[in-house]
Amino acid sequence: MTQRCKWVWSEALAQYHDTEWGVPSRDDQHLFEMLVLEGAQAGLSWSTILNKRAGYRRAFADFDIDKVAAFTQKHVDALVADESIVRHRGKIEAAILNARAVQQIQAEHGSLANFVWSFVDDTPIQNEWASYKHAPAKTEVSDALSKALKHYGCKFVGSTICYAFMQAVGMVNDHETNCSCRERCVSLGKKGRGRKAG
Repeated sequence: MTQRCKWVWSEALAQYHDTEWGVPSRDDQHLFEMLVLEGAQAGLSWSTILNKRAGYRRAFADFDIDKVAAFTQKHVDALVADESIVRHRGKIEAAILNARAVQQIQAEHGSLANFVWSFVDDTPIQNEWASYKHAPAKTEVSDALSKALKHYGCKFVGSTICYAFMQAVGMVNDHETNCSCRERCVSLGKKGRGRKAG
């Protein structure tokens, strides 16, 4: 039987946990997607967001950064009425603002990946938690990432959201020590490896 982290309790969470969570990602479109989804989660459960992920991909042009950056007030009004996503005007407007901020980051740093991964020296932090409940809600690194993203004008990027983002994209490996996925993420985290696209 597959041993998973204790926070996994549903089929959707299991699929996400087994295939994506903690896998190092250096694909800008995926990184932007996770930044938007983690921000959308604020005050909600991750399960709720995962269940709406297909809706988000459709509503936000499959997280094409340039397309989302070009969204207008008309797009915002339509999205506030879209039941397939979280209909929170502030979070919707933040996704568009964040796309524009990411464009600036890409222009200055070459890619969003170069920028976010610089906070961990391009190498995932490997933690060893017997239980996920020992993992922190935020760290000095997530504090620094949050501050830097806010400097570029990003919204819904507080330190706790940034730490969840870091976990999701494999900048930190918080799989429990007895989790079947932990070692795979460790080996994928060797410097310079990891998912470039997909």
